[in-house]
Amino acid sequence: MLRTLAISDNGDKIENIPLHNLTDPGIKWFWVDFDCPTEDETKLLDSYFHFHPLAIEDCLHLLQRPKLDHYADTHFFVIHGIDTETLKAEEINFFLGPRGIVTFHLKPSAEVDEAWRRMQEDGLYKKQDHHYVAYLIMDKLVDNYFPTLYKIEDHMNDLESREESEKLQTLIDEVYDIRNDLLRLRRTVIPMRDLLYRTLNSDKIPGIREHNAYFTDIYDHLLKLTDMIESNREMTADLRDSYDSIRSSRMNMIMKTLTVITTIFMPLTFIAGIYGMNFHNMPELNWHFGYFGVLAVMAVLGVGMYVWFRRKGWFD
Repeated sequence: MLRTLAISDNGDKIENIPLHNLTDPGIKWFWVDFDCPTEDETKLLDSYFHFHPLAIEDCLHLLQRPKLDHYADTHFFVIHGIDTETLKAEEINFFLGPRGIVTFHLKPSAEVDEAWRRMQEDGLYKKQDHHYVAYLIMDKLVDNYFPTLYKIEDHMNDLESREESEKLQTLIDEVYDIRNDLLRLRRTVIPMRDLLYRTLNSDKIPGIREHNAYFTDIYDHLLKLTDMIESNREMTADLRDSYDSIRSSRMNMIMKTLTVITTIFMPLTFIAGIYGMNFHNMPELNWHFGYFGVLAVMAVLGVGMYVWFRRKGWFD
């Protein structure tokens, strides 16, 4: 679907304006949105707008890293949103020119739809320009990172409350799942942060300077997100180390218990082995109370070793 919005010099809004009218002298700025475009609509990037072939190629080949490329008077942005369910990156591309913005996304984008609605319903088209549209889209994308991160933090807090009731291996598996989620989010947030930093410090986009406060606000949000992600990764590392220590301690206790049991049974096995030999001239074999005597010796030896080990603190 292709939708257009143009603002005239006197502040009038013109929706669904034909593309060939976008260059009319009375048009102050415009926004063209390629929403899940068809093949014929995609060809307009080249045949009508004459964007650079490399930029068009980047639009069609997912997923590119968030970036900013400059082509003459047109600036090409690749930005990423987040699928809240899978945490996979969702790409949105836009071309920022001197008189308009062209957005391109192969999947429906709630952030672009929200920006489109705000520009019209809030009357921002009368006060702002197409650079503000770029801000709105990026701001909505970044704002949607926060609920995803808060959800991960809630999962971490839930782990702490379940430590007593859950199996240790289940908790360890969930900690690693959380770390993987944080890594996916980090792969999106940090490149976006670097993109905003480059945008703010670029002298090639004059319109950005006029909206510097807005884009700085997005950059601050990305810095906050980066700090939160790193903090949570440190917390999961601490949880992982704690669980590993607990597991190692439990394993040591099990090994110690088995060692004690083995040590107690070693002399008993030795005695049983001696009297299990088939020699005819063993004097104890003909003793009337030999069987009970050997059992008594083995019992005293086993209990004695147990008491001795307990006094040594082997069972603490």
